[in-house]
Amino acid sequence: MENNQLVAHAETSVHGTSEEVWEALTNPALIKQYMMGADVESSWKTGSKIVWKGEWQGKKFEDHGEVLDALPNKFLRYTHITGNELKKDPTNQHTVTVELDESDDHTNVMLTQDNNADQKALNDSEKNWKMFLEGLKKVVEENHS
Repeated sequence: MENNQLVAHAETSVHGTSEEVWEALTNPALIKQYMMGADVESSWKTGSKIVWKGEWQGKKFEDHGEVLDALPNKFLRYTHITGNELKKDPTNQHTVTVELDESDDHTNVMLTQDNNADQKALNDSEKNWKMFLEGLKKVVEENHS
């Protein structure tokens, strides 16, 4: 099976508007609260670069990506590669897609990540993204007006 066919999925329902969820997805101060304390730099506009920097489990990291598509409050698709992989093999990047669907007082957040190397990597990605979405949900719901 090709790696692009090994797609991780995660989703959650957030008590809040799609605008509030989008803000949590793109505001560096909010991202830092739920994404391993990472400092993120990006304009979140199509074609812009993304850099995530921080420390996780005692190790410094610097990951990179590029915004492929951005439709505020609806859709975000970007590439992601860890700094280690970038040095070894720049083709080992993932495409992350986040879709927002607002309904009543909730926003459903659906996330996928392609190009997982094997089933273990896919399972690890799903676990990490579920944790990420739970953190995002908490941040949005604590700030929901």
